[in-house]
Amino acid sequence: MSENVVHLHKNADSPPPDTTPTVLTVVPDAPAPAPVPLWVRSGRAVKSAATHERTKTVVRATARHGLYTLNGGRIVARRAWDGRTGARYERMIRAAEAAGNLEAAEEWEERLTRFRAARHHRRMDLLHSPVDAAKGVAVGAGMSVGVLVALGIVMAINSGQVGDVITPLSATIDFIALLIRIVQIVWGPLISIGPFLALLALWAVGRNQQAAPNWALPANVRNGEGEPITPSIVVKALRDLGVPALRNAIKEMGDAGASMLGPIRIAGCGVEVDVTLPSGVSTVEVQNRRRKLAENLTRHEHEVFITIPTAARTVRLWIADSGALDEPIGPSPLATDETLTADYAKGKAPWGQDLRGDAAALSLYQRHLLITGLSNQGKTAALRALALWLALDRSVEFRIADLKGAGDWAMFDGLATVLIQGPTDDHVIEATEMLEGGVSEMERRLTAPPGTAFPPLILLVDEAQVAFMCPLVDADKRPYGGSKATSRYFMAARKIHNQGRAVNVLLWQGTQDPTDQNLPKLVREGAHTRASLALGTESQARMALGDKAVDGGAAPNLLRPGLDKGTVVVASDGIEIPAGQASITVRTHYIDTDTATEIAERAKRLRDGVTTLHVIERGEDRDPLADIATVFGEALRLYTQDVLKRLAALNEDAYGRWTPGDLRRVLDGTGAEPYKSDGRMVVARDRVARALANRDSDGSASAD
Repeated sequence: MSENVVHLHKNADSPPPDTTPTVLTVVPDAPAPAPVPLWVRSGRAVKSAATHERTKTVVRATARHGLYTLNGGRIVARRAWDGRTGARYERMIRAAEAAGNLEAAEEWEERLTRFRAARHHRRMDLLHSPVDAAKGVAVGAGMSVGVLVALGIVMAINSGQVGDVITPLSATIDFIALLIRIVQIVWGPLISIGPFLALLALWAVGRNQQAAPNWALPANVRNGEGEPITPSIVVKALRDLGVPALRNAIKEMGDAGASMLGPIRIAGCGVEVDVTLPSGVSTVEVQNRRRKLAENLTRHEHEVFITIPTAARTVRLWIADSGALDEPIGPSPLATDETLTADYAKGKAPWGQDLRGDAAALSLYQRHLLITGLSNQGKTAALRALALWLALDRSVEFRIADLKGAGDWAMFDGLATVLIQGPTDDHVIEATEMLEGGVSEMERRLTAPPGTAFPPLILLVDEAQVAFMCPLVDADKRPYGGSKATSRYFMAARKIHNQGRAVNVLLWQGTQDPTDQNLPKLVREGAHTRASLALGTESQARMALGDKAVDGGAAPNLLRPGLDKGTVVVASDGIEIPAGQASITVRTHYIDTDTATEIAERAKRLRDGVTTLHVIERGEDRDPLADIATVFGEALRLYTQDVLKRLAALNEDAYGRWTPGDLRRVLDGTGAEPYKSDGRMVVARDRVARALANRDSDGSASAD
């Protein structure tokens, strides 16, 4: 490559020029890119034009209107064929036979027989109709001519002109000639325009029936968002479900596929319809295709629920109005009605609304309760709503262990006799001893004289999976968690499940996504009321609700985490469930913490005052008289049984096995001995306080 030497001249003000020559390298020009072949540019242009949205719109419009005309002709031809033949009756017969309805099949067969007989009579009449028609025309023409001539004679007599005799006849002939002339003029254009009018009529029929593929329909029709549910839409959705036996049966039925459907009923924020499946189609095949069925109905998966009613080979579809399930329900009656009270034995807790929009109320009488769900789906709020309602019955005692410890149950301070809040192993130990205290109370009640009435005792453990998974063992090497026969929490829960309901000692538990590790089988199956919020898998749904409920259509695993907060699937005889179903879906009322606190304050005003124990003391000497004074709280007097119960809750080890005799032994000689009031033994708070003050002033103390 050659190099050119160039001397650069500077002006006078510049520094002395550098005498070193500047070397400039001359770089040859880069080669020009090769021209793109014409055929490549043409192909790109064709591809761009073919994929342009405007081109797609034109193609869809052309295909749509062409198919409207074609399929409109097919629909008209089918209607004409049905009108002239017995095809409609034959389809109805096949549909009734496929549905197993033999009575309907016989009725349609009888109608077909009558139709064929009437058609036969019409055809026989056609054999004689030409002769009868000719006779009728001859007689009619003769009578018409006679009338016209008679009219002409009358006109001739009136005018005195003989020619008027034929005037009416000639006028009639001229009128007929005019009609013929009009027909001759119109006939040509009519022949030319007639086919276009016929095609327009066929197009109108096809457009009215939307007789075109979905991809060719307009966007607003193709999306079909929120379109009303009609029998034809349901039949098409079932036909396109991907079940060959179902598709073939509907094809044989033709338009009579709607005979599978019961009446479409308005049900809350949606509609409900029973579908009797044809022979060879299992209800499971439809249940397993819930998402596809929902999409065929232009709905989201969560907006279609499939349950199994009592009728054989039948599925019940509940189809929500588009977007209706995303709308919140109203506030809880607990928040709006300050006069509302509860009745443990006869009342039902207002929990929310079912999918029909009807109020869903749950009976809590002698029913153990289990609520499960993924984290942050509203489990605690749903459980707390039930407890808040029951707290409005002043006879109910609560002992609560919140093993999350986030303050969700803080409003029960002063309402529950025991309130444990915290996630640590020490809190699990306290919760376990709380349950064991409930077992002792249950055993005491079981040994009471027949006919003794027992107030309800609710042992509530939120985040129970923390207790089942606790790794600690006690001094006797017995684990607190786990599911072995030596596991303390597990065995206490099992004992309460086995016998507690008979004496109104009930266990309520809330736990996250259930597994065999954090919710043993025997414990979850001991609950009479089982409810589940959104879960991750079907196996978890079976653990939460049981096989029967899931096989019957319950699917909490199909709820949308985060979007269906507070929606629970309930399996219980304590709530009204439609006949034939094993579960019901309830959208629970949400009660926020501030509102829950206000409701709890109303419940506290119904009571004489409750002393809430936050920590269960263990392994230390007790002062029985001081403890008796402590458990009174704000109450002026207590039944001896209530004193024993509160002492057991205060310290299970020291007082769990106390009897009325033990209580009398401590109080004898103090001036605070139990006495009878209204036929029952009671202890007065002021007497115990006076005895404690007198004892302390004497400098004496007692220990047990």
